[in-house]
Amino acid sequence: MISRRKKVISFAVTAVALLGLFLISVNTGSLKVSPAELFRGLFIEYDSNVATIYDLRFPRILIAMLGGAAMAVSGVLLQAVMKNPLADPGIIGISSGASLVAVLVTAFFPKLYFFTPLFSFLGGMLAFLLVYSLSYKGGLSPLRIILVGVAVNAMFTGIMSAFNSGTGSGYSGVASIVNSNITMKTWSDFETLFIYTVIGLILSLFVTGQCNLLQLEDKTARSLGVNVTKSRMLISVIAVLLAAISTAVIGPISFLGLIVPHIARLLVGSNHRLLIPYSAVLGAFTFLLADTIGRTIAYPYEISAAVIMSVIGGPFFIILLRRSAHAGK
Repeated sequence: MISRRKKVISFAVTAVALLGLFLISVNTGSLKVSPAELFRGLFIEYDSNVATIYDLRFPRILIAMLGGAAMAVSGVLLQAVMKNPLADPGIIGISSGASLVAVLVTAFFPKLYFFTPLFSFLGGMLAFLLVYSLSYKGGLSPLRIILVGVAVNAMFTGIMSAFNSGTGSGYSGVASIVNSNITMKTWSDFETLFIYTVIGLILSLFVTGQCNLLQLEDKTARSLGVNVTKSRMLISVIAVLLAAISTAVIGPISFLGLIVPHIARLLVGSNHRLLIPYSAVLGAFTFLLADTIGRTIAYPYEISAAVIMSVIGGPFFIILLRRSAHAGK
């Protein structure tokens, strides 16, 4: 049982760490300003250095934070629905399905760019239903969900890569989605992501009680008056929406929705009333950290945050998979 004191400390430390990382990320690059100069340039008087940072770095930083929060909460919700600690929107194909639709809309219907998250949601939902239906065989096996999800993910990723290669990477928006690149994101991208992410995160807070009940056996939950099927579908829709929102703007990110919920459970427990908001904060910190590392580790070149997450998340996933396999014996 995790004490209340540890939960409060975890929230406080993570929030402070996120603020500190934000200031570090703002100063990562050739232009550097102090916190006082940043505040003065933003709210008091014009400063050319602050203006440049505001236009070039702020959208990227805020998009990384929002995208990380969305993917982390999506992972929490999917793990609750599937009762599978290995569930992640990137691993089971939801992100790649959403990304494929985002690629097609961006390439062929650029005027509909603002609505790309909605079309991506349809692609993510299609991928989720495909994985769920193909995995069902007299019940849902966690390992079967992962294997089917990996296959669906590989199929959608292959189609995206083939399309990008076939067009000679001529569509910059398509290339950025395929490669999970947030280097050139603008305030317009942030506004698009912000609107849908806030909606998704607010909706996730309304289903925390249902997520807690889904941790029980289905028979027990039904005896308490819970419509298990309806709850699963509702939570799944919110999870896919959050994953699709993030994917439509920054591309598919694997393992973030797997790593963050596990760390969050160790720090604040399994009560979703705390787990979901804490995962949002920790997810924002984790993805911004990955992006900041990618910007500095090979400076002046950059490594995509998605690559950083894959390098970290791959071994993490293998460890969890081995533990899950031993637990199933």
